[in-house]
Amino acid sequence: MKILKILGKIVLISGGIIIVLLVLSALHHKHKIRNEAKKYPPPGELVEVNKNKIHIYCEGQGDITLVFMSGFGTSSPTIDFKPLWRKMTDGYRIAVVEKAGYGWSETSSGPRDIDTMLEETRKALELSGEDGPYVLVPHSMSGLEAIYWAQIYPHEVKAIIGLDPAIPDVYEDSAFKLPEKNELYFMFLLSRIGLSRFMGKAELEKILPLLKSEELSKEDKEKLKTVFYKSSLTKSMLNEVNYIRENAGKVMANGIPNKIPMYFFIAEDSVNIIPNWKGKLSEYVLEVDFGKFKILDCGHYIHHEKSDIIANEVKDFLKEIR
Repeated sequence: MKILKILGKIVLISGGIIIVLLVLSALHHKHKIRNEAKKYPPPGELVEVNKNKIHIYCEGQGDITLVFMSGFGTSSPTIDFKPLWRKMTDGYRIAVVEKAGYGWSETSSGPRDIDTMLEETRKALELSGEDGPYVLVPHSMSGLEAIYWAQIYPHEVKAIIGLDPAIPDVYEDSAFKLPEKNELYFMFLLSRIGLSRFMGKAELEKILPLLKSEELSKEDKEKLKTVFYKSSLTKSMLNEVNYIRENAGKVMANGIPNKIPMYFFIAEDSVNIIPNWKGKLSEYVLEVDFGKFKILDCGHYIHHEKSDIIANEVKDFLKEIR
């Protein structure tokens, strides 16, 4: 009995120490976020949409505006797309819209259905003074939003350049499994109390491979890390997961907007949780009147590894559709 009492005290003391350390980590995390916000303010413009500040970054000149739309969970879209958009600003206007909960944008407690997200993106562009029709450049899950945009407002969409983009068919597949909510919420909690700051260099580079890229400056890499600490797996992102199937179903019901030119860049080493990703994407785009695809030997973040090829191909494609 005496041993059990001693063990009980050890457990209580250990638990108390862990709780204190977690509280200290959370306080340290909040302090760092405040300082980092001053050191690295938003590089673009903040516009108010649905009572939340949305960050939109624009650069370049040209009579065509490319709107970059990030995939699920990309903590810093402006920097994430930089290896590609920096190669397009010599002849085009580029705009990176960071959805609620992404990058320098504020987190939204509102729904993340596809209508809400699309209207927020359109409003952010309007408030920042950007005019369509646009060439949409979606990565991964935002492919749904781009296709929906073309379905609902075809006069605003000149073309879609898909960066390994999601289409409704992949989420309607019975083999597709949603991420486990318990795991997502556990990761969310770890991020909010700042434990992600204690990750080793190798672990961080695995999550943020651009940290090893020569495409970014040292300052860009520091910004990438600080935004990751602030905006990794936010409430808005978690809420998006709840709407995946509903959003995909709505897009599928509207059919393929086959009058909108599309060029899909598809990764050879692509999303392994979704069956026949490459086949579904290539079949979809070939249903478009002026649709084409190119399979590239790289991973899902295709615009990191093959930005030179994609930039040159996009420029040629846009000349064709003119």
